[in-house]
Amino acid sequence: MGGFNGANLDSLREALRGPVLAPQDAGYDEARSVYNAMIDRRPAAIAQCVDAADVKSTIAFAQDNGMELAVRGGGHSGPGLCLVDGGLVLDLSPMRWVRVDPATSSAQVGGGSQLGDVDHATHAFGLGVPAGIMSTTGVGGLTLGGGHGHLTRKYGLTIDNLLAADVVLADGRFVTTSEKEYPDLFWALRGGGGNFGVVTSFTFRLHPVHTVGVAVTVWPVDRTREVLRWYREFLPAAEEDLNGFFAVLVVPPGPPFPEPIHGQKMCAVVWCYTGDLNANRLEDVLVAVNEPAPPAFHFATPMPYPGLQTMFDELIPKGLQWYWRGDFFDGISDDAIEVHQRYGEKLPTDLSTMHLYPVDAAAHRVNADDTAWAYRDAVWSGVIAGIDPGPANADRIRQWCVDYWNDLHPHSMGGSYINFLGEQEGPERVRTTYRGHYDQLASIKRTYDPDNFFRANQNIPPSAG
Repeated sequence: MGGFNGANLDSLREALRGPVLAPQDAGYDEARSVYNAMIDRRPAAIAQCVDAADVKSTIAFAQDNGMELAVRGGGHSGPGLCLVDGGLVLDLSPMRWVRVDPATSSAQVGGGSQLGDVDHATHAFGLGVPAGIMSTTGVGGLTLGGGHGHLTRKYGLTIDNLLAADVVLADGRFVTTSEKEYPDLFWALRGGGGNFGVVTSFTFRLHPVHTVGVAVTVWPVDRTREVLRWYREFLPAAEEDLNGFFAVLVVPPGPPFPEPIHGQKMCAVVWCYTGDLNANRLEDVLVAVNEPAPPAFHFATPMPYPGLQTMFDELIPKGLQWYWRGDFFDGISDDAIEVHQRYGEKLPTDLSTMHLYPVDAAAHRVNADDTAWAYRDAVWSGVIAGIDPGPANADRIRQWCVDYWNDLHPHSMGGSYINFLGEQEGPERVRTTYRGHYDQLASIKRTYDPDNFFRANQNIPPSAG
């Protein structure tokens, strides 16, 4: 911790508008808790920044005292990279604000905001940004990793809709970056993670989205082979208004699912349709769900887009044990399908799951070298997630996830969505995830963070020169 001590901490408190929490302070344990309850780290202090001035002061304090710094936005980092033992956490969570400009169909979003904040503010104007599938996800981490969700096939990745960002750099400078200002930094932020600075606000392009068609189709898990063979052909050929992510899951108890299938292992597709909802258009599009096998259940309804974004919030709230790993796929081979069939039948707990998120259509129309996201040729971004409330099951869900990933990885493209990497996967895995963009990212890192001050992340060390 360098020369850090309690007296120094008082100087940080005096410099900030927001509170600074040490281990003995009320609220410290809540402030250090994150979405994944497997993570239990004890920072020396947590600086809850309310504005860019607080961010600048916190960065300067960490450097002056030789402290390792972690940056926390929504706290959804699976491997808990938003916390650091014995170091300083720069907590952006007080910076939850959204300012919508309907005249330009854009929104400026505070760096600590969650997706639900954005959805709430933009929905009033009949607008939205493609980002995630849960309202509690942090805007910052999701965006810096690339960002995919229900609207990706129609409107692209979250980074494809990023217009500008306000960033505090390692040397304390505050810059606004865009295609025209600091374009190298702007390129790196769009997929390069938290390696380059602290983003205090994002400006997004918004798109028309208000009421969407939502559908959930589930089949018995023993029909996974037939469903995936159908899905791999059907969805990439479907109109871009239709998004559908594939999952293996245990049916949760409660609506809309009928009681006879509660607790059963199933495979499923969760659909989002942004096209015309008149004249039963959604059902016309989805009549094909009967082709692979008769569904055990199919449910479809119009829904306000924020309603879809909150649909899973109560099912998987903060405080569960999580272990996840991911990969990109340009197809779903027969051999991969056999892996999904085998591990879907062995789901270790009621909340454990595997998702395949489409990242094609509009996302494919961005050139491969236009952003740091290196897998524009991927069709799906997959994640395997072992999840359970009980710490006693931590080893069980971890082992299932690792075994599943080990068997599936040979059928992948090699790299992963950076937000689906675990902490212990190693620097080569990060390099693989950025493919031919890695060296350029390392060079940009040298320009903006030559001492690798921002290293509590999926780290890209600065190049030597």
